[in-house]
Amino acid sequence: MPPIFQTSTYAQEAPNVNKGYDYARVGNPTRTALENLIAGLEGADECACFASGCAAMDAVLKMFRPGDQIIASNDLYGGTYRLFTKVFEPFGINFTFVDMTDIQEVKEAATDDAKLLWIETPTNPMLRVVDIELLTDFASSNDVLSLVDNTFASPYLQQPLELGADMVLHSTTKYLGGHSDIIGGAVATSNSDIMEQLRFQVKTSGAVPGPMDCYLTLRGIKTLSVRVQQSVDNAKKVAEFLDDHSAVERVIYPGLESHDQHDIAKKQMSDFGGMVSFSLKDDSMEKAQEFMSRTKIFTLAESLGGVESLISHPASMTHGSIPKEVRLKAGLKDSLIRLSVGIEDADDLIEDLDQAFE
Repeated sequence: MPPIFQTSTYAQEAPNVNKGYDYARVGNPTRTALENLIAGLEGADECACFASGCAAMDAVLKMFRPGDQIIASNDLYGGTYRLFTKVFEPFGINFTFVDMTDIQEVKEAATDDAKLLWIETPTNPMLRVVDIELLTDFASSNDVLSLVDNTFASPYLQQPLELGADMVLHSTTKYLGGHSDIIGGAVATSNSDIMEQLRFQVKTSGAVPGPMDCYLTLRGIKTLSVRVQQSVDNAKKVAEFLDDHSAVERVIYPGLESHDQHDIAKKQMSDFGGMVSFSLKDDSMEKAQEFMSRTKIFTLAESLGGVESLISHPASMTHGSIPKEVRLKAGLKDSLIRLSVGIEDADDLIEDLDQAFE
């Protein structure tokens, strides 16, 4: 394991002559090890790590200027929507939200000021799968940058840069860290101009992860493949159980043939992920909350991608910052429940859900 360089500054040989590092906000050897590892996982030349996924998003958005248009999915993480509309929109950056599974909607939304396609796939929490290659082809042919938030899939299941994306973003809190014990973010790219701007943000805004967080993320990534594969195997069984349950109206899982973008997921992902969403036939917030309060193995909590299984209610938790009319338009119902399926025994997880229904 790389050492934890728990230092804020570094001895220099002479004024402005350092041995590779001068001040820990700008760089830290433990952080460099993590950045190199994530860059390698994503097939990128470089990576910049941040104190959180939101800090990583913030650094990307600071590359743009008033009047620029950013086109994003209408079904995306509530924190992303909040950052877009409450922080950067008042500064004059224009955000357009569309259904990115329909390329025609994206083309019609793009103006002469379009500068970035912000792609989530699978989306949070509706698990829509967006055709990365199709969208990035459109972006590059129109001199528009493209970013893919790869948090839900992880590099184990999907490599957006190989499909044409300019940059890939992660909340390393989730599958990369994998143990619900750190907060972090990362942006990987092979575009030197983008990386230069991100490094400037790292130095100037200073939203950097501490060395201990970097160390824990490095440790977590060592088991990425076995953790994600077990979560995927469990998620398939959980999705099939829910799909057959009389109290469930709809199960959303890219691995089910009933999923609208099942074929796209098959094409661009090596497997279908560990996230499952479902809605109840009794579509009420009260019924969903009653159900979630009964689970014993699935812990009621925000976040995802850890070794333990989590259950959450997007409408009131992770997506509570999205206005109800916007949420419903994107298909996010009051009774929608999101599962982050962990690595416990699949039979135990199914039994837990079964008793909660009963």
